[in-house]
Amino acid sequence: MEKSVKKRSPWWWIPTLYYAEGLPYAIVMYVTVVMYKKMGVSNADIALYTSWLYLPWVIKPFWSPIVDVLKTKRFWVLTMQFIIGAALGSVALTLPLPGFFKISIGIFWLMAFSSATHDIAADGLYMIGLDQHQQAWFVGIRSTFYRLAMLTGQGLVIILAGLVESNSGLDSVNISVYSDVSPKMYNLASADEIPSPKEQEELAIIIWPQEVIIDVEPIKREKADSIMAAVKAWNLAHGQPVEEELQQQVEEKSPSWWKIHVSNPLKESLKRRFGEKPKPILEETGNVGVAYFYLNKPPAEDEEVIVTFGRNTGSKNVNLIEGTRFVFTRENWDKPAMALFQLDPKLDQHEFATFEATSGNILLSWVVTFIVLFALFIFFAIYHVFMLPKDVEEERKQSSLLDFIKDFFRTFKEFFTKDKIGISIAFLLLYRLGESQLVKLAAPFMLDAQEAGGLGLTTQEYGFIYGTIGLLMLTLGGILGGFAAAKHGLKHWIWWMAIAMNIPNAAYIFLSTVLPTNTIVIASCVALEQFGYGFGFTAYMLYMISVAEGKFKTAHYAICTGFMALGMMIPGMISGWIQEIVGYQNFFIWVLLATIPGFILIRFLPIDPEFGKKKE
Repeated sequence: MEKSVKKRSPWWWIPTLYYAEGLPYAIVMYVTVVMYKKMGVSNADIALYTSWLYLPWVIKPFWSPIVDVLKTKRFWVLTMQFIIGAALGSVALTLPLPGFFKISIGIFWLMAFSSATHDIAADGLYMIGLDQHQQAWFVGIRSTFYRLAMLTGQGLVIILAGLVESNSGLDSVNISVYSDVSPKMYNLASADEIPSPKEQEELAIIIWPQEVIIDVEPIKREKADSIMAAVKAWNLAHGQPVEEELQQQVEEKSPSWWKIHVSNPLKESLKRRFGEKPKPILEETGNVGVAYFYLNKPPAEDEEVIVTFGRNTGSKNVNLIEGTRFVFTRENWDKPAMALFQLDPKLDQHEFATFEATSGNILLSWVVTFIVLFALFIFFAIYHVFMLPKDVEEERKQSSLLDFIKDFFRTFKEFFTKDKIGISIAFLLLYRLGESQLVKLAAPFMLDAQEAGGLGLTTQEYGFIYGTIGLLMLTLGGILGGFAAAKHGLKHWIWWMAIAMNIPNAAYIFLSTVLPTNTIVIASCVALEQFGYGFGFTAYMLYMISVAEGKFKTAHYAICTGFMALGMMIPGMISGWIQEIVGYQNFFIWVLLATIPGFILIRFLPIDPEFGKKKE
């Protein structure tokens, strides 16, 4: 029996192990933001508290020696998977409670800590359970299933919650918004004209008028701003939560030495040499129109009807600028709330867009979603009890606390005394210097209007390009990278993989210069960049595995991933600041230049020519 387990193909456990590794990360990083937003938590609280959830992945190298020297990697993997499953079930039980936000944040922090520990053990089991050739061959497979888990968290989990919500609430209601080129001027719909609600048997959302027609003739910016302020004041007075972007800039009475002598002079110098010329503020802007929302009758006692409003189909030149979420109770069900639409100021033709108001049981949707996730993760844990290799490592037993402490510190000592470790650490920090900045600004660039230097894609277009074409090419590049490295080894391919990962970033220079409107052109550039990233990232992962080789390979690999996270975090933090100064086009040129240090360091890396090759 022991022998059969040992010879079991890695296909039985590598895909599921790395799917289970990626899913908790996706839940903590992405699903929590959407869930808390739908549950009515403020943007400030969401940004503050969910940002802290990333901390366990940053600091996991500090407890990685514990995973390496105590018990087995299999023990840690199974234990963490059962804890993560229990945490997911606890979230489902917590959401209906009055203080759900604070309690669930604590549970998510526990899940983040368990997931980071699971990552350490899973990567260690991968390196112990496979030889070097298998590690190189399966590196693309593990990356593929990790990315599938990310897609599940960013897409399928959200879709599941949306399906439950849409099928558990009121019927959706649509409204059409048109632009008109005729000389007739259309006035804003007045609240005095709103028809009285006609009570029906079933609770329903009422939108008035059913069609909003907006003249394409621009209006004065001051008038548009005053209308926006009036709409927000109206909604606030009628019991609606108004989301304000608080941009309070408190000037320091005594600026720091750094700000006086470094930060501000550097910013001004960059602006003078590389910054875009400021564009004049136009006196006129796009015309606006309004619609009103209310219910046909009061909801049940202590019941909140949450209405989510947004674009369904149609032109992206017709935008919703205020009124994406309404909350109706017995106190304000008949007090109309307002939504404000605005046309693109350059629009000079007849276009239309449809917007949809939906309402569902948001609490139920997320409880059901986390029950499904709980069941899924417990299934993985039970499956891995039988499928994970059992006899690839021996459990280490410490004879005393002193031995444990010695092993703990010896782990770090042996890592930092490896051959050319300084060069290796520099490579881990700088190989992704360009990509770490690009990844932060790619989405804003795609979604920003062309007036702001972006491509002006809709959310749906962006999701399709990155969620389907981009993911497909990323996966294909990762798999081919693993196959290539297994054929000729890491040393043979690392230069080509570095080129594949970094040079396609130039596609963004093309996009920011030409600003194409053809979706096929944009998707082709993204496909090229994502394929190159998938192929090139293989070298990075394999090099971390090669650095981690030795007695404490699990802990050493975790330390490598800590440097990887640091190399992504710090450049990402300043990328937005750089882009605001120099603009998108010059920023993408800078991203390409930032890849040079990684190329230089490859020349000095200590790489075994046989690493990754199949051994006879």
